[in-house]
Amino acid sequence: MIIKPKIRGFICTTAHPDGCEANIREQIDYIKNQPPLGDKAPKKVLVIGSSTGYGLSSRLVPAFAGGADTLGIFFEKPPTETKPASAGWYNTAAFEKIAHEAGLYASSLNGDAFSNELKEQAIQRIKGDLGQVDLVIYSLASPRRQDPESGEVYRSVLKPIGKSYTNKTVNTDLQEVHDITIEPASEEEVTGTIKVMGGEDWELWMKALTEAGVLADGCQTVAYSYIGPELTWPVYWDGTIGQAKTNLEECCERINALDGIASAHVSVNKAVVTQASSAIPVVPLYIALLFKIMKEAGTHEDCTEQIYRLFSDQLYSKNGPQTDDKDRIRIDDWEMRDEIQNAVSEVWDQVNTENLTSISDFEGYQKGFLKLFGFGINGVDYEADTNPLREVNLGS
Repeated sequence: MIIKPKIRGFICTTAHPDGCEANIREQIDYIKNQPPLGDKAPKKVLVIGSSTGYGLSSRLVPAFAGGADTLGIFFEKPPTETKPASAGWYNTAAFEKIAHEAGLYASSLNGDAFSNELKEQAIQRIKGDLGQVDLVIYSLASPRRQDPESGEVYRSVLKPIGKSYTNKTVNTDLQEVHDITIEPASEEEVTGTIKVMGGEDWELWMKALTEAGVLADGCQTVAYSYIGPELTWPVYWDGTIGQAKTNLEECCERINALDGIASAHVSVNKAVVTQASSAIPVVPLYIALLFKIMKEAGTHEDCTEQIYRLFSDQLYSKNGPQTDDKDRIRIDDWEMRDEIQNAVSEVWDQVNTENLTSISDFEGYQKGFLKLFGFGINGVDYEADTNPLREVNLGS
């Protein structure tokens, strides 16, 4: 079939298998051109939320900068003969194909990572294939979660707390800058967001893995977070998602106290184009402005560049992780430099529909968004027929 992008708001409902593979190969080529991680690098890695964004990069980097075997957990739509798969499925299929060609172990589990059943499947896969793992990355982003014990379903929202919030945002379809007002979350919505996007499930995973004896001596675990600039705080850090991320940090403290965990950290990462970030009001406009300024400064990073720096300069560096006063790893440090944020604040006051493309990198934002789904990549013939069926090693 011939596959074209079909975009509705912040969602692309199609993905291109050849484009996704080309994108994965491009990222792997970048990693291979960096210095290897060295003797301290992890050798057996579990990535929970491994098919897109930072989680995907967290499979690519240890595999191709350190020769690690990896097990990935995700919830993606497989292809049929008449419909393409989701981008995460194609990303995983491409990664596994290249990893197997390199002689690396790579397998996956597709299902509800919040469930007890999938946790048990992962434990059995580790026992049977890997023995133990020495790094666990937690990178789940989901709109809903079913509590594995009570069965209650919780949903996350992107809302301020206490009062409504009005600021600029961009309609990415129409390329229009306009004001948006977001009404405050109810107590139920705050609770639901914490249950979905907080640290409870990460803590449940680490308890289950510890009790099953599948964590190697010296095992580290890392979960990802974002803080961002003050202009986004009302809808992010001071809003429902920020409450969830605060809970993530609280859970991190308890995970650190578990037997068998050498260290647990929250890594605060840079703003990048992901399916999750595209859904947050205000943030896409901020990203478009930020990208232009950081590219001009020579400090822009995408997911894989950022995660390589996390592994090489923090987790597996000679001196180990360097943390802030709340024990967080800060690889958003280049984004949050005063000169970068001052420049963003200046253009934020100026940006409008007429000057959007001249004072921001809106074009780069759009290209980055399409690239998530395998579109707009050099060397891929999007007019050619392609087979939507691609295999992922889901084991027995």
